[in-house]
Amino acid sequence: DIAGMRILLVEDNEINREIVEFILQEAGAEVVTAVNGKAAADVFAASSPGTFDCVLMDLMMPVMSGYEAARVIRSLARADARTVPIIALSANAFEEDVALAKDAGMNGHLAKPVDIRKMFRLMSSLR
Repeated sequence: DIAGMRILLVEDNEINREIVEFILQEAGAEVVTAVNGKAAADVFAASSPGTFDCVLMDLMMPVMSGYEAARVIRSLARADARTVPIIALSANAFEEDVALAKDAGMNGHLAKPVDIRKMFRLMSSLR
């Protein structure tokens, strides 16, 4: 159950972003979107502490990758920056990619195309 969650969705592909945003909103979540890692880091930094319950982060994006954005978010001088769940969404699903996401401070990794039930379970478990 993700109803009521506030989610930062970071995805550079417009179609993918719109589909995931729609699915999240249909499940009762409030969604803020960003089109690249730099925009995501800026949105998170400008938000009040505790604004987001979860960050869904694409890994391969222009301007700033999801890996870099996760590191920037984790380095911010506020408590929620170290605790907000960050979940990688990536077509790269090799063990190495999962390890890189974890090293960047992410809490989970989901392969694209994303299994929505699996995504909801992971998001709920990290609440």
